[in-house]
Amino acid sequence: MADEARLLVDSSVILEFLLNQERAGEVAHFFDETLEAALFVTDFAVHSVAISLVRKKRTGMLEQLIDDLFFVRGAQVIRLDLDEVSVVASRTAALGLDFDDAYQYVAAEKHDLTLVSFDADFDRTKRGRKTPIQILQESRYPGAGP
Repeated sequence: MADEARLLVDSSVILEFLLNQERAGEVAHFFDETLEAALFVTDFAVHSVAISLVRKKRTGMLEQLIDDLFFVRGAQVIRLDLDEVSVVASRTAALGLDFDDAYQYVAAEKHDLTLVSFDADFDRTKRGRKTPIQILQESRYPGAGP
């Protein structure tokens, strides 16, 4: 795909799907329809999802996520270097974000990725965010519907 989407998937999207929450169907459709997209997840998001699943005693879901998302779908894990983590800490106030959200934002900025998230806090930032359904509504996914 010449105009391949480069998407940073936030932990809110992953957990919505794994925990079968209200918008899980939207996320499932997003994953099904974006087969040609380059998907990225930060190491921080992976760890956040892992913590949440372990707390809920759903470790099997973590194994399935790693297999499906990274080995089958080919999503790539990206991380920030230690000096960039310091930048995240210093930019939390300027961005109006918590540390975990600022980490996602700085990673998206560094790698020029579209941030896919259900977290409306990103709407206050310059880069913003898109929900899975907004990605599907873009012209590069014409079969995705309105």
